[in-house]
Amino acid sequence: MKPLCSFLASFLILCLLSGCWDNNELDEYGYVQAISIDQGEGDFIDITTHFYNPSSKMQTDVTTSAAARGINIRTTGETFFEAMREIPTKFGRKAKWDHMRVIIIGEKLARTLNIREVLDFFSRDHEPRGTILPIIAEKSAADFLDIKPFIEQTIGQQYRKMETTGSLYSAKTSNLPLYDLAIQLSSPSKTSAMPYLHKNKLDKKAAISGVALIQDGKMVGLLKEKDTETLMMLTDRYKYGVFEFPCMNNEKKQIYNKESLEIVNFNSHLVANVKNDKVTVDVHMSIEGTTGELRCSDLKTKQDMERFEQMIKEQVEHQIQHTIRTIKAKKVDVLGIGNQIYRKNPKLWKQLEPDWTDKLTQMQFQTHVQVHVLSTGMNAGTIFGKKEH
Repeated sequence: MKPLCSFLASFLILCLLSGCWDNNELDEYGYVQAISIDQGEGDFIDITTHFYNPSSKMQTDVTTSAAARGINIRTTGETFFEAMREIPTKFGRKAKWDHMRVIIIGEKLARTLNIREVLDFFSRDHEPRGTILPIIAEKSAADFLDIKPFIEQTIGQQYRKMETTGSLYSAKTSNLPLYDLAIQLSSPSKTSAMPYLHKNKLDKKAAISGVALIQDGKMVGLLKEKDTETLMMLTDRYKYGVFEFPCMNNEKKQIYNKESLEIVNFNSHLVANVKNDKVTVDVHMSIEGTTGELRCSDLKTKQDMERFEQMIKEQVEHQIQHTIRTIKAKKVDVLGIGNQIYRKNPKLWKQLEPDWTDKLTQMQFQTHVQVHVLSTGMNAGTIFGKKEH
């Protein structure tokens, strides 16, 4: 009797475990690659969802349009959830969010609404990942989803690669995943610097460079490429890049042309000190690199190299001071000085917080920069084609 009971019990368990009782077919879903969020009329939010089109893989025509590579579905609603619920009625499939690459927020919406409320859905729903990259777009975000990708399969993946590689190799923008943005906006200083998507003035093509400054969930300003590069240095997020600086003619004392240093190793840290209710910040920075272009410098002796390194040091310090003045003028603690004070002394931060904006504008920065040129290249420090005397 026991073997029979064991057999029946095992059979029933197998029946319950087998089969696809909760299966979902692939053709029931549309896989989202990107989404744009814009301020609509009145209190409405306009959303454009960019879906991956798997049928484009089967097309061999090199002139395949952007619409064939990706499909844009536009919906609207008073809330993001309401607009999202309209997608199946226009697309015929349920949106699948776990493969999304970027979230693009229009500048008008970022300046008027709290982006924490806009992004609330992505932090609560179980499908979107914390590695999604949020971006602020110039004017209308939806317009940037109509652009044909340069090399990637979808425009969403194109923007993701532009942001990550641009941040890594040129430091002209930041790489900011969704979970990092949430942490920054919840920090004591409540500030962040989000990548900025815009069209180049020269060729009108999409580019990600510069950063949008976010304070208390709203965009309050913009840093251009050069200041963004320095911001990445000050926050120790600079990896690789090229630092350009004007060269000096020692005879005529006249600035002309530009030279460059390819940075291969970089470290920095900020130390905030509070004394008598005044805040000072020491900036410590170490730069190692190789010469990229020499247009007016001859690096033949040790003294030549020391003068060259000193010139770079002075130019870096000059750029740091320029960026700090810009940040002070915009009254945004994007360097996270308040966060550092809070971590060291929460009680002291409570005292400083009410007047923090005023203290930020009066804050004094002391820079300590070290520059070491590792190599001058094959040409032994002389300008290409220059005749020796």
